Amino acid sequence: MNSTISYKTRQKDQIMGCLIQNKERHITADEIMEALNQKSMRVGKATVYRHLDRLVSEGIIRKYFVDDGKSASYQYQYVGSTETCSHHYHLKCLDCGRLIHLDCKYLGGMDSHIKERHDFHVDHIKTVLYGQCGSCAEKQACGCYEDKQVRGSYADRPACGPCAEKQKGESE
Repeated sequence: MNSTISYKTRQKDQIMGCLIQNKERHITADEIMEALNQKSMRVGKATVYRHLDRLVSEGIIRKYFVDDGKSASYQYQYVGSTETCSHHYHLKCLDCGRLIHLDCKYLGGMDSHIKERHDFHVDHIKTVLYGQCGSCAEKQACGCYEDKQVRGSYADRPACGPCAEKQKGESE
């Protein structure tokens, strides 16, 4: 039996679905398991890791070690994307975990400067700038949350009334 054959299974489809739903951020194997278990889709940890390893080797997802001391994170690669993560920087929101792929000509100039002036080549796959995305900054600035000091508290909460109305008006 050829070990490179990839079979289509329900569990692989469920894991892929979770990765696609979270394509804008890095997600860990534990987060995938938790999301699937919340939907009553029971998948074991070994199965998740086995499928993630296969998806990485097939080039469908990327594996990252972004946060020191934390387990690996994974991200779905956009189908049909001509850009790879080796050609741009990444921004990661410390509040919601969103990962932004940043294609910016200004940063290309920074690359040139670093190469020319400092004889150093930047590895974009591992280059992540940390901060706060605009959505989380807006939620924090509106002042409607009581526990503003708790990281991650803004991303999974619904917007307050005025913010929700503003978002509703923008989406129409």
